[in-house]
Amino acid sequence: MKPIKFIEKIIIDQPASTVFDFTQDYSRRLEWDTSLKKAELAEGYTPSGKGAQVYYMTKWGIGMNAEYVSYNRPKVSAVKITGGSYLFRSLIGSWNYRDINEHQTELTFLYAFELRFLFSLYNYPIRRYLQYQARQSLHTLKTLLEKQADNKY
Repeated sequence: MKPIKFIEKIIIDQPASTVFDFTQDYSRRLEWDTSLKKAELAEGYTPSGKGAQVYYMTKWGIGMNAEYVSYNRPKVSAVKITGGSYLFRSLIGSWNYRDINEHQTELTFLYAFELRFLFSLYNYPIRRYLQYQARQSLHTLKTLLEKQADNKY
């Protein structure tokens, strides 16, 4: 079966390095990622990097183990699910940070996933929901980072 893909983008009034560092700070992840109730680096791993193991628990109770497959500050980070999910057969998420100028970043989320058999009957509504969640997280992130910038001045 062909993976289901979607892309969400947003422009944030902060430099790419600021956006990258904030999104990769697991102590702050739940402040903006509206789909999660838990996000933790596995024991023994320090700030994210290629090969780092992480654990996510969604607000709907789906736990997933993942591994960073790409980490190039401040340009890109990507994770793939390595196990623990009863919903996903596979999932990879890539986040690309592109400087528009020294004060603005275009952040692009690209997700590709395959659902396990019974869930694959609901590909369309599940994709729409995941895309909605990604969009909500991006808007929350933008609000937090731009408010944080306003408070510095």
